[in-house]
Amino acid sequence: MNKKAQYLIEGITKDIITYLMEDHDMTMPVAIVMFHNSETFEKLSDEATGLYIESSAYVYEILKSEIKMGKIK
Repeated sequence: MNKKAQYLIEGITKDIITYLMEDHDMTMPVAIVMFHNSETFEKLSDEATGLYIESSAYVYEILKSEIKMGKIK
């Protein structure tokens, strides 16, 4: 993975963990585990999807949909 993609993925991950903590009153460790075990994180980490160039808010909307549908592993 190139450094620019890695940097963007890390930034989005940081933002989403913050959103989870604020919106769902989670602790940081719980939010980290939840996001890292999601299909959304899997897709974000795959450069081929191009999801890493989207905004954090956009990626969070995908995660919220995944949570609503109950697909978190």
